[in-house]
Amino acid sequence: MSVPQLDEEQRGEEILAVFDTAFGRLLAADPAAFRVKFRKMAASAFAFYRGTACLFYHDLDTDKRGGPYLDERTSRVWIHGDLHAENFGTYMDSNGRLIFNVNDFDEAYVGPFTWDLKRFAASVALLGYAKALSDAQITELVTVYAHAYRERIHSLATGAKRDEVPPFTLETAQGPLLDALRDARSMTRFGLLESMTEIRDFERRFAPGGGSIELDAATRYKVLAAFDGYLETLPDSSLARPDSYRVKDVVGRRGIGIGSAGLPSYNILLEGHSDALENDVVIYIKQAQTPAVSRHITDPAIAEYFLHEGHRTVISQRALQAHADPWLGWTELDGAGQLVAEVSPYAVDLDWGDIDDPEEIAAVVADLGRATATMHAAADDTSGESLVPFSTERAIDAAIAADEEGFAPLLADFAHGYGARARADHQIFVDLFRNGRIPGL
Repeated sequence: MSVPQLDEEQRGEEILAVFDTAFGRLLAADPAAFRVKFRKMAASAFAFYRGTACLFYHDLDTDKRGGPYLDERTSRVWIHGDLHAENFGTYMDSNGRLIFNVNDFDEAYVGPFTWDLKRFAASVALLGYAKALSDAQITELVTVYAHAYRERIHSLATGAKRDEVPPFTLETAQGPLLDALRDARSMTRFGLLESMTEIRDFERRFAPGGGSIELDAATRYKVLAAFDGYLETLPDSSLARPDSYRVKDVVGRRGIGIGSAGLPSYNILLEGHSDALENDVVIYIKQAQTPAVSRHITDPAIAEYFLHEGHRTVISQRALQAHADPWLGWTELDGAGQLVAEVSPYAVDLDWGDIDDPEEIAAVVADLGRATATMHAAADDTSGESLVPFSTERAIDAAIAADEEGFAPLLADFAHGYGARARADHQIFVDLFRNGRIPGL
């Protein structure tokens, strides 16, 4: 890859300028949350990379004017937007099945399909470097990912039946993916409720502390009005429509994670499908953010397709994720778009901590390549949305077929180049942060 070569001082100023565009308003509103976010990002180059999709797309900006495998159609594919090795995990789909798949669609948008692949490939380089893998081993891992992606896209494009490309479930997954699914299966709704709530006066309520913020009457009223609006956005196919579910409690929360710093959010406790206290449901309302990739896509038809960022996040997730969370919906609060979903008791992220054997890593990376291809293929003319009105798998398959031999090397070269860039940027960022050079902190 080619990123302009700047000295550390110049690159530091560039990083600060990108941060100001991406985070400036939220940072000014809640600097404490960003101090927590930035300390998490300072922990490792991978953590820094996770928190800087804005910088990644700033550096990729020249790609939007063309590039290998990109044409009018393959530059207009529904993409995840923040595809890295840690954005995969489990969820309970609307059919009641535990699925391992891509997760966290906050950055989803429409753009070049190669941007997802490059972001994932660079994350593999960072992960491999942290595990002391050689450059040759990292190249092999990215090549495995590219080949698995290519094979799955071709299968889907040439009419593979659904049972030939099944999702990763308790019956079909292997290795660490199966471990994550089994961990998810061992979890219970009662366990989640125990961690967040307590019984007071014979009724379940949110427990104080743990990041909960008690709301005044006016804010509570606004949140409940937003909840009413959300109910209208749920699809008829949802297994459990909560229209008749009683709201039992509401609390505020403040996002302090790497991706959610400064974004206000709320948790709502709902009566479950019976009077029993162990099947209550917790949903969250979170202000949706502007996706980093959208600042580098100029087609107004894409931006105009969405009512607001909450609508964009939900529509994108429904398009990219077959049988998405039945509680997934959107609403507005204080004029800002909100994402609404369940705080799921069955969500387990892929844990890379104990995945160290190169052969095991390769097997996992291959599965993630297949998951990526299935995701890209889902969001097209069969998704029920008109924004991408063609078969994405056929468009991508044809583009790759034009230069089969160059596909994996393109991603491997990018992975090494941007991995090195991210490691250097991480050190620059740490020095900026610890020396008080990030404005507002």
